[in-house]
Amino acid sequence: MARSGVLNHVQDLWVSLTGVATSFPSDGVRVVVVAESRLCPPAWAGIVVLGSSGIATAPDVATARFLRGSLTGRPLRSAVEAERWSGERGVVDALGPASLAYLDEQEFRPAKGAADVAQLPPGHPDLIRLVADVSEDDAAESGIDEITSPVFVVRNRARVVAAAGYRQWPRSVAHLCVLTSSHLRGRGLGSAVASAAVAEALQNQLLPQWRARPEPSRRLARRLGFREFGDQVSLRITAHQGDSNGDRQPAGTWAAVDGGQRTVARGRTRGRTPPDEAPRTYNRGVPAASDCREGLLGDEDAYAGQGLRHSLDP
Repeated sequence: MARSGVLNHVQDLWVSLTGVATSFPSDGVRVVVVAESRLCPPAWAGIVVLGSSGIATAPDVATARFLRGSLTGRPLRSAVEAERWSGERGVVDALGPASLAYLDEQEFRPAKGAADVAQLPPGHPDLIRLVADVSEDDAAESGIDEITSPVFVVRNRARVVAAAGYRQWPRSVAHLCVLTSSHLRGRGLGSAVASAAVAEALQNQLLPQWRARPEPSRRLARRLGFREFGDQVSLRITAHQGDSNGDRQPAGTWAAVDGGQRTVARGRTRGRTPPDEAPRTYNRGVPAASDCREGLLGDEDAYAGQGLRHSLDP
C-alpha cells in the first residue's frame, strides 16, 4: 500500500474515534466539540496530527475556542509537542505525545534468528504468570491482558519471559502490545515476539499500529519497518471555567473550528462502541512496558507527558 493509502486509512481510523462526522482538513488543525471523544480521557481535549494536518476534540465550545486561539499562527507539529503546552495558562496537564507508526506488508522487515517463538491463546495461565512477574505499571502499560489475537511468546525453560499480540481496533487496525520480563531485557526477545504479532496482523489483512514515546521503542518499530505518520497528545484544560454556561454545548452537539470559521451543528453523537469492538483510546493498550534498552518501553509510559502515565486504547 502506498504511503498515501496508509495515511488515508489511518486518518479514517482517528476520525471514527472522534464520534462525529468530521475529517482532516487540507492543513491546520480542525477542532470539533464532542462530549465523549475516544481521543482523550473524559472532559479532556485530544489532538492528533497526521501528515500535513490534524484534528482535535474538545469537551465544550469554550475549550474549542481556547484550542483554536492557542494553535493559530503556530507550526502544525507544535500542536502535539508537550513542551509547547508546558506552562500554557489554562492547561493543567499534558499527556503525551505518543508517536503513531504503521506499516504494510511490503514494508515489514521480520526479526530474524532472535528466539524461538511459540503461540498461546489470550489469557493463558503462563501469560498471567508473566504479568505477575513485572511491575504493575509495566503490566498496565503493555495492555497485554486486553489483546484479542493469539499471544506470541518466548520461554526461558518453562516460563514465558516475553509476549506480544494485538487488540483489533476499528477500521481493521491491529494495536500492538508487547511485554518482556524485566530481568531478560536487551536480548532481542521483545523484537522476536513483536515481529510474530505483526506477521499475524498482516496475515489477517489488518494494519499494524505502533505507538510509543521513547526513542528506543521508536527505533525498534523502525527496524521492523514501521513508519511514523504523526503524533497524539491529550490536554486537561481549565481555561473555560470562567466562561458563561452559554458557551457550553449540550451533549450531542458539535462545533467545527477551522479556517477562521466556526459552525455549530446539532446532532446526536454516537454512543461508545462496546469494548469487544473498540477499546477506549485513552486507557490502555500502548505497545509498551517491554524493553527500554532493546527498543521497547521502560518505566515511562509510551504516552506519558509531564511525568504523568497515560496509555491509550480506543
